[in-house]
Amino acid sequence: QVHVVESGGGLVQPGGSLRLSCAASGSISNINTVGWYRQFPGIQRILVASIGRGGNTNYADSAKGRFTISRDDSTNTVYLQMDSLKPEDTAVYYCYVVGGRPLNTYWGQGTQVIVSS
Repeated sequence: QVHVVESGGGLVQPGGSLRLSCAASGSISNINTVGWYRQFPGIQRILVASIGRGGNTNYADSAKGRFTISRDDSTNTVYLQMDSLKPEDTAVYYCYVVGGRPLNTYWGQGTQVIVSS
């Protein structure tokens, strides 16, 4: 069984920073792409950022220049450093991990980020 657990969400003022973490544990190997989606109320999840096994990254336009995704394959952890946060970044952030044999996608339970003064 595979567990994906996010942490690091919370309340932050506009212009502030948060660092989200996501750890995958259990019977998973061959981790490929990992990343983050976010979900606004009533809207389907949208991609924020992803990072491949070779370190290639992909960002949503809204995240470019403000968010940085990274991964530590020794601990099966992916991070999302979010700087210069705006109220419109308020959402539930979900981590996903693509891995295993055969490849499957595993999701975390989500972590709430609120940007408000």
